[in-house]
Amino acid sequence: MIVPLVLAAALAAQSGSWLDRPLTKWNAAGATMPAPPASQEARPALARRCASLVASGSAVDALVTTAGWVPFLHLDRRITRDDVEVVGGMAAAGPACDPTVFNLFVFVRGRFAGALSPASMSTSRDGAAGAVRLTGPDAMTTEFARYTAADSECCPSSVVRVSYRLNRAGAAAVLEAVEARRVR
Repeated sequence: MIVPLVLAAALAAQSGSWLDRPLTKWNAAGATMPAPPASQEARPALARRCASLVASGSAVDALVTTAGWVPFLHLDRRITRDDVEVVGGMAAAGPACDPTVFNLFVFVRGRFAGALSPASMSTSRDGAAGAVRLTGPDAMTTEFARYTAADSECCPSSVVRVSYRLNRAGAAAVLEAVEARRVR
């Protein structure tokens, strides 16, 4: 069974609101991955139904699975550079297996460093992550869609690019959002 549209819409409405406020720290060094929100479809059933999108094989995919998410390739590709890997985790998906409740997780040397968003996201909704770029060994950007009530699913009114840095000062690296800028 699929998460009701009302729940998905509520999650999506919450997901973009963090982009309207000054950036805060939502990741902490040594933190465990957040648990996914409750879903009406069991994780194994979701993984079987969406097997063509499910990422498998890497050690971080196993960590995402252990945390209760179904790992997937964001925008159909593996995102890695040196010792950094970004993996999607979904808790629900639509009929075509488009993630309706998901987040993107960053790992450094196979250890969780943080989530790209402090809230779960939904495809084609406000605050949904688009392009993720690893721009340096300790830097990355993510573009987030900004929808208004008048926008259709295809076309958000604007895009906000969030820049992140990996703080490797402690025993475990932590992902920190450092700037959010409207780019369209």
